[in-house]
Amino acid sequence: MPYQWLPSSNAETRLHLWPYRSLPRRGFVWFVGITAAMFALPAIALFGTPVLWGMLPFLLAAIAAIWWALQRSYRDGEIIESLTLRADKVRRVREGPRGLQQEWEANPHWVRVVNHPSEGPVENYLTLQGGPREVEIGAFLTPTERLALLEELSQALKTISP
Repeated sequence: MPYQWLPSSNAETRLHLWPYRSLPRRGFVWFVGITAAMFALPAIALFGTPVLWGMLPFLLAAIAAIWWALQRSYRDGEIIESLTLRADKVRRVREGPRGLQQEWEANPHWVRVVNHPSEGPVENYLTLQGGPREVEIGAFLTPTERLALLEELSQALKTISP
């Protein structure tokens, strides 16, 4: 699962969440290399002709566009959500792409994990209620992963409450 409960220390429990990456960096290199080779195969027949020079910029632009789009996808997927559970405070920090950081804190006595089965932007949308505002958690997880997280997070909140 793309989340992990870190070992507890000093009466503090931490949870890290991140989006699933279906194409690892090594696969990215292979994909771009194979795509470039597939584009080059038809160009072999054009060697020595002026048509090759007319098509070459478009082939290179297509490979560059694929490279750029995949790199952009990796940058947009650089999301880390951290949830810290302590007896006196629950703190959520979301570090998004391009350095954007959002923080939320609340008293654990009032915090509830709420599942919105069909009302949210995704199925089984999870939110934390009880602080100055309601915040989402794990929106990038699959619906079954969010249900598993709901159970685990509810149990963790029960254990830290006085």
